[in-house]
Amino acid sequence: MRLSDFDYSLPQELIAQTPIESRDQARLMVLDRSDGSLKHHKFLDVVDYLRAGDVLVFNNSRVIPARLSGRRLDSGGKLEIFLLRKLDGNTWETLVRPGRRVQIGTGIEISGNSVSGEDIRITGEATGLGEGGTRIIRFSDATRLPELGKIPLPPYIHLPLADPERYQTVYADVEGSVAAPTAGLHFTAGLIDRIKNKGVHCLFVTLHVGLDTFRPVKEDNPLEHHIHREYGLLSETVAGELSQAKAEGRRIIAVGTTSVRLLEAVAQASGPAEISAFAGWVSLFILPGYQFKVVDALVTNFHLPRSTLLMLVSALGGKELIDRAYREAIAQQYHFYSFGDAMLIL
Repeated sequence: MRLSDFDYSLPQELIAQTPIESRDQARLMVLDRSDGSLKHHKFLDVVDYLRAGDVLVFNNSRVIPARLSGRRLDSGGKLEIFLLRKLDGNTWETLVRPGRRVQIGTGIEISGNSVSGEDIRITGEATGLGEGGTRIIRFSDATRLPELGKIPLPPYIHLPLADPERYQTVYADVEGSVAAPTAGLHFTAGLIDRIKNKGVHCLFVTLHVGLDTFRPVKEDNPLEHHIHREYGLLSETVAGELSQAKAEGRRIIAVGTTSVRLLEAVAQASGPAEISAFAGWVSLFILPGYQFKVVDALVTNFHLPRSTLLMLVSALGGKELIDRAYREAIAQQYHFYSFGDAMLIL
């Protein structure tokens, strides 16, 4: 297995720059592993592939205003600070640009006006250097950072987003992600109601999306790639419903790769008989050859080449079928990445 095995060429015009007006009108490619077929639909047709008793698992993490503008206290030099994950009440792991100007002990300031017009001034100090060029910053009052931040968009999106809520799922309610769990962007409240009315159980878990969403794999051998940790939560109620579904042979369908990683990490941490509640860090890296313990099917988007996400879907769908699906998606002018179209792997 080599990194080049997960490479492909994508015309730039197929990278979606804006969300489709109606979320559930995106295109949907259905991959059937039993016969190798590829079928083309609208996303709202996903309900036709679900059946009573299925369990659909959504990631309800909400994107935080993680992109901040600041300055160095000593020189006044401008900085861009990107919040990655909270380490404790006022301490965050961050990406800072230009990072070389921020070493241990460097003081920073972030200031601006709140929605009500109040002047806000937050100071911080770099207290550590993290892996991958990250900086650990302790802020004077991290609770007010969201008032000064902006919702971050992926680096391949070059157009401003008129409505920041379009980069949130309709069910997002637990703040903590720096990028959206984008497979869920296709669901509307009405579509979820239709799914429930069919007898499908809709469950919600939390995995806060972190750095690896933007971070490409650079090692020629993917096994040498170090994946960043992300914080996840799975309640006792959800664990019980998942355990019962597995015992009864009902399908568990993950909405998005983040849901897959959390579910499979929880399965590894639980006993073989049943899934347990979970609260902790997830660093599971899923590659072809992985034996899935919980997830039977997946709703996902079309992912970047050479990414951990493409490796995960290749592990579930089978590399040959995923390769063929991506070639078909390009030929049929599907849209790719965060605001793009979707696939259902059965």
